[in-house]
Amino acid sequence: GDLDKVVNLLLSLSGRLARVETALGSLGPHTPAEDKLALREKQRLLVAQLEDAKELKEHMGRREEAVGAMVARYLPAEHLQDYQHFVKMKSALIAEQRELEEKIKLGQEQLRCLRESL
Repeated sequence: GDLDKVVNLLLSLSGRLARVETALGSLGPHTPAEDKLALREKQRLLVAQLEDAKELKEHMGRREEAVGAMVARYLPAEHLQDYQHFVKMKSALIAEQRELEEKIKLGQEQLRCLRESL
């Protein structure tokens, strides 16, 4: 459960940071200074939060190793391999699920825009 939360947090923060950086890159020369400053501050906060989330993920990695070592003492080799595979795949599947959800949202938004334009 913690792994789900941390992976989702990392994906969420990196997505938000990417959107802020895109917004900063698309600012025109006539954009008010306070708007630029607000976006830069948001970027700074998101970078700091992302670093904190990465540290949390590293901590979880160390905890995962400790739990894995403990589990290894009680599981037979084939069950241990299954457990290790599950743990590795879980993060990848969470990231893939999040990516697919984002693609679905984008597709729905594009469909809505197309319907409105017709």
